[in-house]
Amino acid sequence: MEKVKLTGVNTSQLPILSNKEMMELFNKIDNGDTEARTEIVNGNLRLVLSVLQRFRNSSHPIDDLFQIGCIGLVKAVDNFKVSKGVRFSTYAVPMILGEIKRYIRDNREVRVSRSLRQLAYRALRTRDKLRKKTGKEPSLDEISKIIDVPREDIVYALEATKNPISIFTPIFEDEGDQLRIMDQLSDDGELDWTEEINIKQAFAVLSARERFIINLRFFQGQTQAEVAERIGVSQAQVSRIQKKALQKLRNEIELKEEAK
Repeated sequence: MEKVKLTGVNTSQLPILSNKEMMELFNKIDNGDTEARTEIVNGNLRLVLSVLQRFRNSSHPIDDLFQIGCIGLVKAVDNFKVSKGVRFSTYAVPMILGEIKRYIRDNREVRVSRSLRQLAYRALRTRDKLRKKTGKEPSLDEISKIIDVPREDIVYALEATKNPISIFTPIFEDEGDQLRIMDQLSDDGELDWTEEINIKQAFAVLSARERFIINLRFFQGQTQAEVAERIGVSQAQVSRIQKKALQKLRNEIELKEEAK
């Protein structure tokens, strides 16, 4: 069977722990040893690799799935009890598998209807005609007026055919945090329609974990507490990761604006 290949990771050099070593480390964890927790996680990354074999043909980047699988591994480490009387691998594999399956389910592509594809095609053809005629990029409102279709419907069709992350109002706000991507893109309040359908590019600067948390928080409406429980970390950690991710997005968008 072909090995899973990860960017920047020599999987053949990943450490291996014996069952006896793991039991000793779990006993240390029970006594508050945080280094033992890290050692167990690192010593069981091969479990994540074994689960990833099932997803080699997935449309999702294998590096992303590996990071998500590691979240499942960490949750397994934090919840495992030696008193359960089972091997750690027996307990951990279903949790790793479940985390990856949830991620794929939550990020699955939506089948686009023929009517949406046709509307997107009309909008793109109209854009090209206007661009050739005027020598400049047309606004979404101009396209909307010509094809007599509401602006929102056009954006929805273009989004659906490009599978981006939706950024339209109402923008989610909770506990003082806001995701104001649209505000960052334009100072005059008129967002270029090409930016509206290409915002997903900005999300490329985020790690899989950051994208996962932003998706749960702002696009699925989960609270920081719910996200923390979902990925097995503290609410404070979720807050820090979220703030860092939002700042990355703002910086990336500002850089793209300055480069124009």
